[in-house]
Amino acid sequence: MRRLLALIATLALLGVAPAFASEASPTTPASGPTTFAAAAPALSIRVSGNRLVDARGAKVQLRGVNRSGLEYACIQGWGLFDGPHDLESVRAIKTWHANAVRIPLNEDCWLGINGVKAEYGGASYRTAVRRFVELLNRQGLYVILDLHWSAPGSTPATGQNPMPDADHSPAFWRGVASVFASHPAVIFDVFNEPYPDNNQSTAAAWSCLLHGGTCRGVPYRVAGMQKLVSTVRTTGAKNVIMVGGVQYANAMDRWLRYRPKDPAHQLAASVHDYNFNACGSAACWQRHYAPVAARVPLIAGEIGESGGTGAFVKGYMRWADQHAVSYLGWTWDVWGCGQGPVLISSYSGTACPGYGAIYRAHLAARR
Repeated sequence: MRRLLALIATLALLGVAPAFASEASPTTPASGPTTFAAAAPALSIRVSGNRLVDARGAKVQLRGVNRSGLEYACIQGWGLFDGPHDLESVRAIKTWHANAVRIPLNEDCWLGINGVKAEYGGASYRTAVRRFVELLNRQGLYVILDLHWSAPGSTPATGQNPMPDADHSPAFWRGVASVFASHPAVIFDVFNEPYPDNNQSTAAAWSCLLHGGTCRGVPYRVAGMQKLVSTVRTTGAKNVIMVGGVQYANAMDRWLRYRPKDPAHQLAASVHDYNFNACGSAACWQRHYAPVAARVPLIAGEIGESGGTGAFVKGYMRWADQHAVSYLGWTWDVWGCGQGPVLISSYSGTACPGYGAIYRAHLAARR
């Protein structure tokens, strides 16, 4: 989300994660040969046509939450996470019947550059991210990793920028893809909210999105979506990749025309929708989002509302369910109910009145 709310948190230690995968254990009956318990397919997700499917080929609609913190605590120099990221906190997310968690990341912290403290960046950061992802996967949750905060050159990545930078963003995705290529339940959201050409949905903005280079409204050299998708694929990673539109990932009117080529054919469209966005009505969703959803999986990586009543997200989720569109609510952080789109008042899963309660009830009804 482009306006980070006031942070209310203390650093919590990351729980030690058990082994990522476990084998089925043999059992010996009182008589007869040794038998083995049937192993469930490992959690995985891929693109098939315009749908996401699991290891069995069953259709999957992602319904989950965003867990913010890893994009800002590290660069601000006071921690890795904002709030608990242990087994108990993950189980609290599960009580809402969520099946996915989106995790915003910081490229400087991942790469350990531009003055990030050693205890919060580089290997420390990468290990913390990997352990948290594996914890979520073990609990049956799909994970979306999102490049949220970035910056060119020696400028610290202390906020959102209009486009990924050619200096560091490809290196970030080369590293992330190399680590998580063996994690089939992890999706890569290559850039959070693009807004080149001064936040307009113009041909120049869409061309910048795809090709990068020198772009209007961006004061540095850009890595376009094609560059990032190609970078991920050079690592051998076959994970699903999400690519957003312009205007803070809210515009979809030219997405099909300007989508990058993916040799793995595992591309999904990424959209963000809040009640204060330009495309915030059923008529707009039907006109601009439905044609995209008919061709590729459409994932609303962020939905929410500033009013707090829940009326907007209720309408959006109703439309999304009718069109098999996935969605994840912003945000599973205790920044204060009513202070923008905040879902919870405690990490035990207590819902904020209105928006949070309606979101929780909707997920429960769709389980």
